Amino acid sequence: MPKLPPAVARLRAAVRDGLDGLPPGSLVLVACSGGPDSLALADTAAFCAPRMGLRAGLVSVDHGLQDGSGERAASVAEWARGAGLDPAEAVRVEVGADGGPEGAAREARYAALDAAAERWGAAAVLLGHTRDDQAETVLLALVRGAGPRGIAGMRAVRGRYRRPLLDIARTDTHAACAERGLRPWADPHNEDPRFLRSALRPALDSLVAVLGDGLVANLARTAALVGEDTDYLDALALAALDECRDGIAAGGGGPVGGGPGDGGANDDPDDGSGRGAADGGALDAKRLAALPGPVRTRALRAWVLESGVDGAELNHRHLAAVDALVAQWRGQGPAFLPGGIEVARADGRLRARRP
Repeated sequence: MPKLPPAVARLRAAVRDGLDGLPPGSLVLVACSGGPDSLALADTAAFCAPRMGLRAGLVSVDHGLQDGSGERAASVAEWARGAGLDPAEAVRVEVGADGGPEGAAREARYAALDAAAERWGAAAVLLGHTRDDQAETVLLALVRGAGPRGIAGMRAVRGRYRRPLLDIARTDTHAACAERGLRPWADPHNEDPRFLRSALRPALDSLVAVLGDGLVANLARTAALVGEDTDYLDALALAALDECRDGIAAGGGGPVGGGPGDGGANDDPDDGSGRGAADGGALDAKRLAALPGPVRTRALRAWVLESGVDGAELNHRHLAAVDALVAQWRGQGPAFLPGGIEVARADGRLRARRP
């Protein structure tokens, strides 16, 4: 029996680990553009899934941003059917303008993948992000001045999405395609410097040349380590958030923990201004103030997201303004958040109101 090529062996081991724990008979869908990473993933899933008692299918999303994109997505789906992936479909999406070209395409793509998962009853959707993608994500987060959440990068599992190749080098996916006789598509956008991630790749190559071959793996490991700490702090924050909510409920509707300058003008859920209370409920400012800063800011972030703020538009300045209503209270006015939502303090409580 011929020895399995090392790159193919590494991918199969990674995909088996990534599929572990799914119920027998479950369907997994591979998101595949036809590029080397996702094509190698699809080919590997077609091999591994049936041997694990699972079914594997494929979705190729056509963003409609390049000539021939529809035909290319259809050809990927046709290849998938020949490889034993079922269902296999090409899905066309309309890419909007919000969030820039990369962000808008990503939003449209995930909406299509979510819809496909619901339509076919898939237990998981597999994404082909590699260790190199993770390293790029960490560097981009550092460039933006992101906190631990950004530096934690992409998660191996988040909801229905799984990234089994996060510890696999991009060179391995290219080698696996060659070994398996696959013909991946080279996306010209990956070489287009107008896209920030594409512009970063040659810079990362230069850093590797200066700092050593271990740089990419080390950046990816940093993401994993920071991710574990972030998950732990997030869990503490959610528990603390519930305690702050409980403090309001226990107060019987009266003022709780009011500080100097806390007024009562906005105490009513509807003060007649035509604005309604958001969904996050009111929080006890005194209890919030007693929390350690990293836990408090995470709790406030979770709360404003509950209140309807778009997480993609929320930044550190917004959270600092909300936190100041707790930690630096001096009777100031509300904090203004994306979507027109306002967070104000009155009678020792924080409340979010939407337009």
